[in-house]
Amino acid sequence: MTAQRPPQPDCLADFRHVNRYWDRSHNSWAAKILPGEYYVTVQQDEAIATTLGSCVSACIRDKVFGIGGMNHFMLPLKSEHASDDWMDSATRYGSYAMEHLINDILKNGGNRKNLEVKLTGGGRIMKNMSDVGARNIEFVLEYLQTENIDVLVEDLGDIYPRKVMYYPATGRLRVKRLRSMHNETLIQREQAYQHELDVQPDSGGIELF
Repeated sequence: MTAQRPPQPDCLADFRHVNRYWDRSHNSWAAKILPGEYYVTVQQDEAIATTLGSCVSACIRDKVFGIGGMNHFMLPLKSEHASDDWMDSATRYGSYAMEHLINDILKNGGNRKNLEVKLTGGGRIMKNMSDVGARNIEFVLEYLQTENIDVLVEDLGDIYPRKVMYYPATGRLRVKRLRSMHNETLIQREQAYQHELDVQPDSGGIELF
């Protein structure tokens, strides 16, 4: 028997643009994030969902209060016209993705000492592209080490796309490895996202979200 659908919970004002839906297979409300997006919730009955290829998602929550969220990001590739300080510029994308997520959790009642992190993604799904997934993984692990934030669980790398469901209230992370892709939607979405990133690392005022 299908569980009765509860009313859709309120979302934080900054995330009203994010697509939220009733997930019938998990009997819960969920927010679906796309490449370059992130979402934070203070609700006890809301999940966050995404599908990852080369991108990485950090799932972070305050394990005491259950306030948490998830991001979905990728570092840009190096172009032949990139300047010598390209890597510093490029890693700002990942830094923005992590800092915005963490800061919004803290702004809405989380405590830094209570943060719990789970990581997933970074698959090498595009054969003709350099292994940007590995670079995303390297970045996020180094970032968290620098910030002295421990990683509780990680499911990173390999060649598979992943469908992800994260429940900040409990910290539950469900990852389904997609053994075959019956369409090119995910690859096309990541390629479009990468194209947007490629022209911007040297532009100065980078704003990912």
